[in-house]
Amino acid sequence: MELRVLVVDDDVPTRIGLRTILDAEPDITVVGEADDGVQACALTRTTDPDVVLMDVRMHNLDGLEATRRITMGASAEDPTPRVIVLTTFDDDEYVFRALQAGASGFMLKRAPAEELVDAVRLVASGDALLTPELTKRIVARFAADAPQPTGRAALVSRLTEREREVLVLIARGLSNREIATDLTVGIETVKTHVKRVFMKLGVRDRAQAVAVAYEARVVVPGRDDDGA
Repeated sequence: MELRVLVVDDDVPTRIGLRTILDAEPDITVVGEADDGVQACALTRTTDPDVVLMDVRMHNLDGLEATRRITMGASAEDPTPRVIVLTTFDDDEYVFRALQAGASGFMLKRAPAEELVDAVRLVASGDALLTPELTKRIVARFAADAPQPTGRAALVSRLTEREREVLVLIARGLSNREIATDLTVGIETVKTHVKRVFMKLGVRDRAQAVAVAYEARVVVPGRDDDGA
């Protein structure tokens, strides 16, 4: 299956480098390039990418707002492109804001080429590019100071008690297998619970579930860090 990628960056050498890396892979094709968020949104509609590699700091429209517009209304069944935010800054605030905007992952531009390629494939498959360590770090710093729960956070009330338990473990960075071990249930049972959590929250991957969990205070930094 061919993976279609849109590259968004206001630096021409960076775009050329990203295209060169990705086009060298037999299963990946760069279907377009954009130099700002406005162009990125327009090209997303016309090129139908599976994954968008999105720079953060750009003129006209920054990458975070472009990400929000591209992923707006996305769900577990929605074909809307998944976004990986790329930046030169190892700044937790960007990660947290990117998750809130709808990104499925975050990478530094200096990451090795093989990591970039793996990230594109991972996110295109429906997984989130989010490690337990990164999750714990960013939420401990920013979620505690987040504003009152959003309308999206209110969707947590739709979850059953078991689904809420699963959401907490997702937010702590556990894989499906680790959740199965923690809850002493089968892996297929966990997959079913995870699918229902995504559906009820209106999200389509773990990154978005994590963002909702912290917005809704289902997991609170300091109180729940021991399980992260």
